[in-house]
Amino acid sequence: MWNEKEMLDYLIKNLKASRLKHSLSVSKTAVKLAVNYGVDIDKARIAGLVHDCVKNKNDMELIKIAVDHKLELSDVELQNPSILHGLVGSIVAKEVMEIYDEDILNAIHYHTTGRKNMSILEKIIYIADYIEPLRVFDGVEELRRLSMIDLNATIIKSFDNTIKYVISKNGLLHVDTINARNYLLSKSSR
Repeated sequence: MWNEKEMLDYLIKNLKASRLKHSLSVSKTAVKLAVNYGVDIDKARIAGLVHDCVKNKNDMELIKIAVDHKLELSDVELQNPSILHGLVGSIVAKEVMEIYDEDILNAIHYHTTGRKNMSILEKIIYIADYIEPLRVFDGVEELRRLSMIDLNATIIKSFDNTIKYVISKNGLLHVDTINARNYLLSKSSR
């Protein structure tokens, strides 16, 4: 696995300055959450740092990498290829940065959509990306507070916000997000 300086050098070369600042902020937020929830802080720091490593690739580049890896893409992904940056980011993390830890790779892969039965690290990266200090939107402070108390409740609220936003834009919902929300709701109601 590359060391963090090598990862950072890659990000400096491949991301816009604003995206790099976001990635560093997500990494710090992920470490804070990892400490709070007893998760490996090194994994959280790396996953947070690398999660958007391909964010500046264009739609055709993202599709090409996915197709070159013989991945079947859904209609949602084909109509909104930017959603592929998590999946493609996990490929780059593995093949370029030599990150082989499956939990880190899954946290990168699912940081935009979530998925059913997410690991705690996956939840941390999903939420760290959503609430890091550079994010500004109505309700973010409440989510930041809640994230230190109840990770699942925070994720459900973030899914609700995302789903409402996508619907307001007449967009397509990713099935992983629906499945993740339903799974968490079914577990919390028991």
